[in-house]
Amino acid sequence: LQKYKTVNLMAEEEYLIQEKRYDFLTQQRADLHESIDSTKQAIKKIDQESKTQFMKALNEVNRYFKEIFSLLFEGGDAEFKLTDPDQPLDSGVEIAAQPPGKKIQSLNLLSGGEKSLASLAFFFALFRYKPIPFCVLDEIDAALDETNLMRFLNLMKKIKNQTQFILITHNFKTMEVADYIYGTTMAEPNVTNIYSLKL
Repeated sequence: LQKYKTVNLMAEEEYLIQEKRYDFLTQQRADLHESIDSTKQAIKKIDQESKTQFMKALNEVNRYFKEIFSLLFEGGDAEFKLTDPDQPLDSGVEIAAQPPGKKIQSLNLLSGGEKSLASLAFFFALFRYKPIPFCVLDEIDAALDETNLMRFLNLMKKIKNQTQFILITHNFKTMEVADYIYGTTMAEPNVTNIYSLKL
């Protein structure tokens, strides 16, 4: 019976310490929930803004793509669509092309030269939306026949005053549209000579 009569004289002090710790943890928990909610709202806002900007860019690039495709193919129509329009930020892109005199079809069903020209149209549509000071193209004309090559070179003549292009090529027709030509030769083994020519 004696042991029940002992009093913990430190109980009030311990209680105050625990209460203070409890209040601190409760406040931390509330701050954490507030931060989570704030972060979710920020992510939602960023996603919405990203979606708006992406759709704006997509429509602009699609318009340029139609123009350049029609220019390269001397007619026809093309567009690209999202594979999942409900989730534009996670969606893929599918290109549908209709060269002159043909029905509209997937890019996979075009001939090699048509695929190259359609890809170039898409590339230059992106390029036109977000121009850059210079661009390096490595043997971009390799898969083009003479007719398609001339169409590509006509496009290059129209846009070369806006951007500096560095074309790596073995094609003499492509070299003819260049302002400068730089070449390399190896007259003797392991010795490379560089030459340049202003046209």
